[in-house]
Amino acid sequence: MNDQELLEFVEDGDGPAPAPPGDATPWRILVVDDDADVHESTAFGLRGMEIEGRPLELLHAYSGVEAVAMLRHERDIAVILLDVVMESEEAGLATVDRIRGELGLAHVRIVLRTGQPGHAPEIDTIRRYDINDYKTKSELTRVKLYTALTAAIRSYDQLLRLDASRRGLEKIIEASNQFLAEQGLRTFAEGVITQIASLIGVLPEGLVCASRPTPDGGLATRCTVIAAAGAFAALMDRDIADIGDNVVADSLGRALAERRNLLEPHHLTLFFAGRDGNDFAAFVRAGKPLRDVDVRLLNVFCANIALSASNIDLLVRLREYAFKDRLLDLPNRMALLQHIDHEADAGRGAGQVLALLDIDRFAETNDMFGYAYGDLLLAAIARRLVQGLPQRCLLARVAGDTFGIWGAHAALEPARLAALLEPPYEIEGVARPVSFSMGLAPSESGAGCSGQELFKNALIALKQSKSAGQGHAHTYTAEVGIAARERTRLLHGLQQAFDRENLFVVYQPQLSLASGRAVGAEALVRWRTEDGRFVPPAAFIPVAEQSGLIVPIGHWVLRTALRALVHLRQEQGDLRMAVNVSPLQFAQPQFLAEVDAALRDAALPPDSLELEITESVAVMGMERVSALLQQIKARGIAVAIDDFGTGFSSLSYLDRLPADRLKIDRAFVTALDAADGTARIAEMIVPLGHRLGMQVLAEGVETESQAQALRHLGCDEVQGYLYGKPMPLDDFAAWLVQRQGGA
Repeated sequence: MNDQELLEFVEDGDGPAPAPPGDATPWRILVVDDDADVHESTAFGLRGMEIEGRPLELLHAYSGVEAVAMLRHERDIAVILLDVVMESEEAGLATVDRIRGELGLAHVRIVLRTGQPGHAPEIDTIRRYDINDYKTKSELTRVKLYTALTAAIRSYDQLLRLDASRRGLEKIIEASNQFLAEQGLRTFAEGVITQIASLIGVLPEGLVCASRPTPDGGLATRCTVIAAAGAFAALMDRDIADIGDNVVADSLGRALAERRNLLEPHHLTLFFAGRDGNDFAAFVRAGKPLRDVDVRLLNVFCANIALSASNIDLLVRLREYAFKDRLLDLPNRMALLQHIDHEADAGRGAGQVLALLDIDRFAETNDMFGYAYGDLLLAAIARRLVQGLPQRCLLARVAGDTFGIWGAHAALEPARLAALLEPPYEIEGVARPVSFSMGLAPSESGAGCSGQELFKNALIALKQSKSAGQGHAHTYTAEVGIAARERTRLLHGLQQAFDRENLFVVYQPQLSLASGRAVGAEALVRWRTEDGRFVPPAAFIPVAEQSGLIVPIGHWVLRTALRALVHLRQEQGDLRMAVNVSPLQFAQPQFLAEVDAALRDAALPPDSLELEITESVAVMGMERVSALLQQIKARGIAVAIDDFGTGFSSLSYLDRLPADRLKIDRAFVTALDAADGTARIAEMIVPLGHRLGMQVLAEGVETESQAQALRHLGCDEVQGYLYGKPMPLDDFAAWLVQRQGGA
């Protein structure tokens, strides 16, 4: 640079007046030139100047390589004054390429300078390289240099603001989503401090206070700190009047009273409107004046977070609904399973057990005393469990009358639980004893089992307990699980078989023992799988009973059997059809209507149908069973009591059941060949049935000696393999033709 060029800095007017130094962060300018005089003259020309109220700080590099090395760790450069020709003629342009590409510095403004007009970049070079301005050194007088830098710095600052705005908006969206997922107001408030500090680029130093309306509807006079961070961390749960900092207290009080944001040079207080007067305000130390972009972002932040805050109470209530039993204020099943999963993930599952406690006959208690009484009983049981269980146990209400407990195996031994639960409960001044069925699933029963799997295991054990009667306890084992899974597999297969019509009905003849003629048939359901295998009725009937599938299957068997009877009676006269009725099917309110409809659709008289029931229908209550049987008899439909002698606890039941026929179970018929004490049961049943006005039918007759013994006893009818196996309809029709023709 020649003397003329140096003089040009002072010959172009006075230029902007130097500003007194301040404490604002300076704009950093990197001068890159291989000529030391250029560095000196640039520093001289910019001495004491401010741009946009901030001073300038110059950094110096004497080659393109040195500039790139400096920029690797100096990242706050606003403008680079870059010489075109340095260590090579293309050094300046190569440096631009590395700054933009290799270093990825997109915001820094680059002003190319050259002292040789012939080295000015061509148009395609300007297109190729991200250059923001180009000047010859002779153009850069003091005023022109200031003007060029001002334009470049303004452009740089605008890019930074746009970038900050973009990042801020992303943080606002992220913050809003985060708050919606939080579990309570305190966590929400802590997040507000963190997000405000992040938006303005400071450490999270601040607090949030919440106001509450007075009972008379006036403005709240006391505001409580609900979140605090940094130097304010010790102020949690204090009233703002007691925090000992007048600036903070006054700022928060004003923001809440005036319902607006307060933006001071070194701190800000943001107001958030809540629901029903539950407003809150956040105070955060800023440390420096806010930029316009910060103010705009904070306004957007307040609008978004206010919406989130207005839903906090709703979210808390929804969470309580999802994880809490409202009647007893206990965790519910979902909360229990989630807790077990967390414990397992933390490696605390070993030695633990899930216990399910089911109140025996709770439905009857509700029916007898009312639901309010039942609620009082549940509350009394819950109180005793809360007071008597070890602290580390988690108690939950997992169903209407079932409690779930997760805890150490030693704490939940059945004997210990029984001792806790057995003393009577005082309800409305009366002591009431209560028994419980228990199912336990140790976590060791399936290492790595989820809460859902353990719950399923405990349910299986509970079902075992209930099937054994009242007051029993069972613990899940692998063998029990295998059996349960087999029942589940069988149930799924049975459902599919029913849906796909793989079930079919067979018919076993019933004969008069005196004449040998067929008087009817018993309809029996059979299951053949798609690969041709037969599943024994003893395997699938109990599964159908337990699942309730027996109801639609039984209805289908009834209609199928009556349609078959229409065909049989056309050939063989007044045959009757015996159809088994499950206790579950018998208990359905629409049972009689379905029987009437089936007879009507088949156009058969009622006396052509016999319904076979077992002794287990007595669980419905004898009055109800007797009344229903009377209605069946009134229609002319016959009733047979099947499997007699295998389940009655009292013969007095038999006298109260208005039945037409008593069927001797095959076990007692088989005993006739054994000539032992069991044979005497069959000998007693025949005269007993006759004495009660019933005919007696023996099933399972397989030998002539059995038939002869039954004939001697005066038995009326028989069925069994001696006469005919259960047959498909066409085979049974052919058997009838042959039997009746030869009888």
